[in-house]
Amino acid sequence: MTKKMITAIDIMTPEVITIQGVAKITKAVKLMEEKNVNTLIIERRNLHDAYGIITRTDIINKVIAYGLDPSTIRVYEIMTKPCIVINPDLGLEYIARLFKNTGISAAPVIKDKLLGIISEDDLLRKSNFLHQPQTKIFEEKIAKAIEYAKELCTQENFDPQDCLKAWQKVEALQAEAAFQQGQKLEKTALEEYIEEYPELMESLMLDNWCSG
Repeated sequence: MTKKMITAIDIMTPEVITIQGVAKITKAVKLMEEKNVNTLIIERRNLHDAYGIITRTDIINKVIAYGLDPSTIRVYEIMTKPCIVINPDLGLEYIARLFKNTGISAAPVIKDKLLGIISEDDLLRKSNFLHQPQTKIFEEKIAKAIEYAKELCTQENFDPQDCLKAWQKVEALQAEAAFQQGQKLEKTALEEYIEEYPELMESLMLDNWCSG
């Protein structure tokens, strides 16, 4: 049975600690300590406003590093707004890549409303990457799709369009797997299959010519 891919909603922390943008940094630090979190989400002023974010790193780099008085600085002065948000359906590997490419360590999970927050700690502790790497999941899906395409295309009087669609699904999975692994797809499964059964190409080309 093909295993389910892990997404943001599976590993996010539903409890989100929020703070108002006008709050002092002293309150933000105290709230982080009380709730044992490294990140606070800035409350929106209205439905059309964007979410903001403030982290311990922001406080260290923008307040402590300059010897500033935290009781005189407000959250909105050092927060990031709008902040990067994550769709709850986004896959684990894309969340990790987003963190890497943007340099962030946490982001709110939002779809119509604030659903939770996801951090680097969530990626490490709650995901199944140690026991179930995404490459294995793709390998299973690709193998199953290839088996289906071959079975469909070897049936007597098979429909060339259905056959082509089945192989296109295989190619889409292979392209996605190659992208995630940072590799170049040298040859698709369809190309390999056509090399073995060149008569299939004639059927597909003839059908496309007749229908075009």
